[in-house]
Amino acid sequence: MPIADALIMWAHLVAASIWVGGSIFIGIVFAPLLKTMSDTVEGRLSIMIRVGRKFNKIAIPSLIILIITGIYNSSNLLINPSLILSTTYGQILVIKVILVIILLVTFAIHVRLIRVEIEKKIESKQFSEELVQKIRSKIIALGRITVIVSIAILLMAALLHSGV
Repeated sequence: MPIADALIMWAHLVAASIWVGGSIFIGIVFAPLLKTMSDTVEGRLSIMIRVGRKFNKIAIPSLIILIITGIYNSSNLLINPSLILSTTYGQILVIKVILVIILLVTFAIHVRLIRVEIEKKIESKQFSEELVQKIRSKIIALGRITVIVSIAILLMAALLHSGV
């Protein structure tokens, strides 16, 4: 079914665009602008958390679509597991799956770190400035890891598509 396969690949690409593009936008464009939006670390962190939470409303469904369509796109290889480690395609796919697992773990930690009760404590200044700075540093580091791993996953997808 070439039309169905094309639509599934299209959904995969749209979801990847939302996930990776949004992540890069937040990290490269939005985060630097925060310094102009608030004078305090708490204020900047609160804005960042709210933006991240809003982005997650489209990012998480996109990530789910990516995983489902990715499994579908690799189903031909999964039918014959002996090809997974005996072909370059299979080896690249294994690397991509490992990167996806790293991405999911990193993202889960990131989401756990910015849960609602933490946001409320930051906004009500219940945390010391040092603790707020630590939380901010962790959020930034996890965000960077997410972007880097996402870009690496895109590279693996390009390699798979090119038939390397």
